[in-house]
Amino acid sequence: MMLCVVTGGAGFIGSHLVDALVTRGDRVVVIDSLVNGDRRNIAGHIEAGQVTLVQADLLHEGWQEALTGVKRVYHLAADPDVRQGSLTPDSQVHNNILATYRVLEAMRAHGVPEVVFTSTSTVYGDAAVIPTPESYNPLEPVSVYGASKLACEALISAYCHGFGMKGWVYRFANIIGERSNHGVITDFIKKLKDKPGELEILGDGRQTKSYLEVKACVRAMLFAADKSDDELNIFNIGSEDWVDVTSIADIIVREMGISHVKYHFTGGERGWVGDVPRMQLAVTKLKALGWKPDTGSLESVEVAVRAVLGKTGK
Repeated sequence: MMLCVVTGGAGFIGSHLVDALVTRGDRVVVIDSLVNGDRRNIAGHIEAGQVTLVQADLLHEGWQEALTGVKRVYHLAADPDVRQGSLTPDSQVHNNILATYRVLEAMRAHGVPEVVFTSTSTVYGDAAVIPTPESYNPLEPVSVYGASKLACEALISAYCHGFGMKGWVYRFANIIGERSNHGVITDFIKKLKDKPGELEILGDGRQTKSYLEVKACVRAMLFAADKSDDELNIFNIGSEDWVDVTSIADIIVREMGISHVKYHFTGGERGWVGDVPRMQLAVTKLKALGWKPDTGSLESVEVAVRAVLGKTGK
């Protein structure tokens, strides 16, 4: 049993991580402002006395004492809106970079030895090598979001090497599933509910990326933290295939039971400023530890769509 903190633990991926930590018997403190997170995602654990919720903004004071006696911080709190970050970058600079610095400083002050950080495939930018390994360089993000996450990775590296901490950095493919409130699946579903006969698709519809269902992602996170023990451990987490945006639209239309939908493409290779049109991560480093993805991109999308629609999925 471990006493741990999950920042952003009431959010999409964070709440699924909390589920897994509680299941394996860890004591969990969630720090979440509830701006993007939802208390209902972890309400059952709170009521059962398995989770303590500290409602706080990491940019403010008052939450740091929650780190007293903690062994590991899972730092998931962030502004995840890639598209909006390219329009108004201030939020991601503050809520990603500055918030991470404040978490690391609080860890240093309270002697917390381990940090797990959720990064992103967007740190690679328009990678020339696909599937992209962790060793790929140069890292040239094309979005403010990717740049903010890369800055956070650098801070974590410095704190691990300079202050005796141990860190795990996970570069995610597109993580999808139950409780998600943003991304292409929720976007398409909202549009089709408003106008069932037509669907606007940003870009040319050929953007092709790797997707992984959220529970599989959490299993990979915990597996890697249990099996790797370097000062700084960096892993890609994703599936070993990919799917294009138009195919995702086809799945959603089918699952919603809509007969005829006319697709309107806004055009261009990128769906928006900062979009990466081709992305698949190499997961050979994590597989070498004994892990392999138990679901592919297409199946992950199908399961996620059913979950968001409230259907019974796998």
